[in-house]
Amino acid sequence: MSTSSRALELLGLLQNRRHWPGDELAGRLGVSPRTLRRAVSGLQELGYPIVTTRGTGGGYQLGAGASLPPLVLSEDEAAATVLGLKAIATGAHPASADDAVSAMAKIVQVLPPRIRGRIDSLRAVAVPASVEQRAAIGDVTALTTLALACRDSDAVEFSYRSHGGDESRRTVQPHKIVNVDNRLYLVAWDLDRADWRTFRIDRVTGPHRTGNRFAPRQLPGDDPVAFVNARIGDLSSRFRVRATVHAPVERIKAEIVHYGTVKPIDDGSCEVCIAAESLDWAAFCLVAIGAPFVVHGPAEAVDYMRAWGQALMQATASAPGIR
Repeated sequence: MSTSSRALELLGLLQNRRHWPGDELAGRLGVSPRTLRRAVSGLQELGYPIVTTRGTGGGYQLGAGASLPPLVLSEDEAAATVLGLKAIATGAHPASADDAVSAMAKIVQVLPPRIRGRIDSLRAVAVPASVEQRAAIGDVTALTTLALACRDSDAVEFSYRSHGGDESRRTVQPHKIVNVDNRLYLVAWDLDRADWRTFRIDRVTGPHRTGNRFAPRQLPGDDPVAFVNARIGDLSSRFRVRATVHAPVERIKAEIVHYGTVKPIDDGSCEVCIAAESLDWAAFCLVAIGAPFVVHGPAEAVDYMRAWGQALMQATASAPGIR
């Protein structure tokens, strides 16, 4: 390939991964280590902040520079781009949130600190109030730190404020950033609790990468969005109604995908758990499925469904022409 094409491909590879061993990077480009060094040197002369390390474990990575690299973006363009990507990442516009987070991470990782601060200071005035209520990202650097840690399988530490306002220090292995109801959540393996946890990113402060790499785990369930929805229900709902529904699991999943979880029991029945603030809502959801079911708990739900059933039977028995 031409020298310019090689430089563009090299820059793209450096942006897509935190650190590249020299031999592996040369192999991806199909060039010798000497040619790779010349290409890196050329990008450095243009102002791209490529860090070179020698010896065992040495290689190349794209770092943050003292100023924006030339021929990329001006400071005004960088601020405008990141603010626009934030709006997309939180669902304010019909585009891919995953792609927006990825693009924002690539840009922010090479921004000098003064421009990051400028972007955060513009946040409150640059986004319309109605969108700001939907898109709660207070710290661009925190979001991109988590996004890059997911990309590189690098453990992170941060302070977290719970739904009830309690502060805690967490050490996690981040796996996925998920957009649910126009909020961004981190799906991560919590090292202290040895279990999967979800974190609202606007409640995360001061995240930093520990440098402890990990082998990614299999995400819980087939759908990260469904997992986050279920965890939100676990944390905020007053009741967790459990029932056995006598219908195939595929059908029931399609019925209650947004407000409950479903686990198969056999080919013709499944276990359903619905998170609800109101037992009226849980009862309606189960009855609306249109399949036989048995409620197992909690005790309030069993009593409520029994009373509901008796009231319906009495209303039917008293109807004209019914015996």
